[in-house]
Amino acid sequence: QVQLVESGGGSVQPGGSLRLSCVASGTTYSTHCMGWFRQAPGKERETVATIYTQGTRGDAPWYGDSVKGRFTISQDKTKNTVFLQMESLEPEDTAMYYCAARNRYGCSTLDEHFDYWGQGTHVTVSS
Repeated sequence: QVQLVESGGGSVQPGGSLRLSCVASGTTYSTHCMGWFRQAPGKERETVATIYTQGTRGDAPWYGDSVKGRFTISQDKTKNTVFLQMESLEPEDTAMYYCAARNRYGCSTLDEHFDYWGQGTHVTVSS
């Protein structure tokens, strides 16, 4: 089992920045891929970014088109933590943000391919 705890959400004005963190605990050695997802009220869950977390594979992180160039996913393996640095935030980025872990080989951009989910952290972008 893997437990995930997100933090770092909050309210920010358009153009501002936030850094989300996701700390993993439990059988983290089995995790191959981590992802950030978001869901706004009345909308489907959207994949924001994913990153391969095992070994030394040089796979580049994946980003959704709506956040490409503004968001950066990264990891600190020593702390079992994945980050989402969000820049140039827009009102359309307002959503609940979830961290997820995949404990099967490889990475994916589909939420149904992830096995463990955090409770989420809310981001509001408003003037």
